[in-house]
Amino acid sequence: MIKKTILDNGIRVISERMPYASSVSIGIWVANGSRHERRESNGVAHFIEHLLFKGTDRRSALDIAREIDSVGGVLNAFTSREYVCYYAKVLDKFLPRAVDLLTDIFLHSVFDAEEIEKERRVVLQEINMMEDTPDDLIHDLFHQHFWMGHPLGMSILGDVESVSGLSRDAIVAYKEQMYRGQDIIVTAAGNLSHDELLALLRPHLEAIAAGNGRQESAPPVYQRRIELVEKDLEQVHVCLGLKGVQQNDPRRYDAFIMNAILGGSMSSRLFQEVREKSGLAYSVYSYIASHADAGSMVVYAGASPENRPQLLEIMLRELSRFKSEPVPEDQLEGAREQLKGNLLLSLESSDNRMSRLAKNEIYFGAPMPLSGIMDGFDRVDAESVQRLANDLLDNSALTLVMMGRVGATSFAPSDINV
Repeated sequence: MIKKTILDNGIRVISERMPYASSVSIGIWVANGSRHERRESNGVAHFIEHLLFKGTDRRSALDIAREIDSVGGVLNAFTSREYVCYYAKVLDKFLPRAVDLLTDIFLHSVFDAEEIEKERRVVLQEINMMEDTPDDLIHDLFHQHFWMGHPLGMSILGDVESVSGLSRDAIVAYKEQMYRGQDIIVTAAGNLSHDELLALLRPHLEAIAAGNGRQESAPPVYQRRIELVEKDLEQVHVCLGLKGVQQNDPRRYDAFIMNAILGGSMSSRLFQEVREKSGLAYSVYSYIASHADAGSMVVYAGASPENRPQLLEIMLRELSRFKSEPVPEDQLEGAREQLKGNLLLSLESSDNRMSRLAKNEIYFGAPMPLSGIMDGFDRVDAESVQRLANDLLDNSALTLVMMGRVGATSFAPSDINV
């Protein structure tokens, strides 16, 4: 059973009891991410995520690590374009300790100047590490170009210049502005009682200021872009993307099934055509990136420079097929069952259920019944997928980013069409 309580300052507390579980997962979510930053302070949300683990009035960084390790638990955090999450997973009997630890780092981190400088070096190394990892870097470059001129295009990590320029005062001011009641959601799932959870949380959370600090940006405008990035690599990494669906788009079920058929698994069209039949690439896949007001559908592969023309041809051909050919029923049914199975298996763990509660609250404002999701997949048919493909696969919104030894690459940009 899912229960929700809104505290006086606007903080939403949502829990789901899993009486058969031996664990509890709890997360504090802040509905502000990299898209809510200013360009000159890009990366501040991610930097704060790091800094909250560096010590509080009551605990040093080592104390924090030892305390969660002593109960065999997990304590971590992550930042996205639209939210930040701080979470813990412990055995159910240790929920009070997890709440005390999580709220302590969330509310009472000291932002020690020396720790800030040490962690700044860590974040700069993280940025440099991405530069040295082309199969990660290509996706960051793709989103920068796909959303060019819009806050969604800013890197979650920030860049060397923006992170280097973040002062302690700017970091503290950002947290005070953005970590307010109406943008904070606490979700928990596992063997717990909602009332007991509230009793643990209230003394810590009720002092948080109400309101919200973010400024909403206008939806992005899709444009066509082709970008070649010269880098001395063995492979050419290719990211090709077009319009996708936003999080609450009723056509999202069609998009999920289309993506599963295109490149979502080893049986997908791209994997079979690019890797199994042609041997052109080791890694090839597609994915959907959905946000509150926009989305993208992206295809990725890495191949040797001489195989790049054939790889690109297959990518474009397989995307185009969705516009011109109805998907056979056996492929539709296979994708439905794959997605349903993945969802049901994920719900066996308390951390996945905790995350699902938060994302549903952020994007839908309410829990999404499992039966409704299953019905959504069942309503998808060949005609609805083809209609979606003809709407989304719009060449005027196509973005292609290729990175590697692309100096000798010769193709006419006008020929890159689906």
